[in-house]
Amino acid sequence: MKLTFPNASRSYDAAHNWVRFWAYDESMEVPFFVDAAALQVQPDTSEQDEAGILRSFDRQWSIIRSAAESVYARNSRGSYFLKAADLARVA
Repeated sequence: MKLTFPNASRSYDAAHNWVRFWAYDESMEVPFFVDAAALQVQPDTSEQDEAGILRSFDRQWSIIRSAAESVYARNSRGSYFLKAADLARVA
């Protein structure tokens, strides 16, 4: 099972404090969520707002993508939540 990431769309959900993005396994859409705390956003900076969190996500996209592939390969479920430990495993 190889994930692809043709959709560059991502969105921040302030209520859950996560960034949502999508991958695809052939034609099946696979939702992922990244804990905003895992993005190592610096406290007391402009990075704490939505735009800053999304910039941090974009800067770490290759690590996030690798973590998503790793977590997806280990588990088969409807959606996936990535934490700091998942990102650290592939960094």
